[in-house]
Amino acid sequence: MFKVGDIVVYPAHGVSEVEAMETREISGSTISFFILKVLDTEMTVMVPVTNVKNVGIRELIDNKGIQRVMNILRERSVSVDNQTWNRRYREYMEKIKSGSAFEIAEVLRDLNILKRGKELSFGERKMYDTAKNLLVNEISTSRKAGKKEVEKLLLEAMGKTETNTA
Repeated sequence: MFKVGDIVVYPAHGVSEVEAMETREISGSTISFFILKVLDTEMTVMVPVTNVKNVGIRELIDNKGIQRVMNILRERSVSVDNQTWNRRYREYMEKIKSGSAFEIAEVLRDLNILKRGKELSFGERKMYDTAKNLLVNEISTSRKAGKKEVEKLLLEAMGKTETNTA
């Protein structure tokens, strides 16, 4: 279980710090909560301690996990499903909401592959940016590295250079 000061990942929101533990009485029941502060947005979230597993809160990715993310991003022989945008959007959102760095990396990779063949829609570009930012924030926090440096590593893994990041 987590303790105050721990850095964790809150699915779909990203890297968060456990700021406090509080106990509140709700409808006659005493419930313990983790108070999380999402580092990127400064948003505060209360999560019942008993719900931590269900919500998917987890520890930061380690070096072995970072290497696996990079390998996922390097994959090129992946066929991106040409299903309708809204079906693909729902599928990708589920992966982002899972909180798994590996599933988020798959979304980023697939959108990057799709982007090479056609211009992404507004929603797809937004999702691409969300996936990239979630990975950049987690990896930079885990490695204690700069966000620009980590973003450059992710883009290189996907076969991009500084000049064609658009």
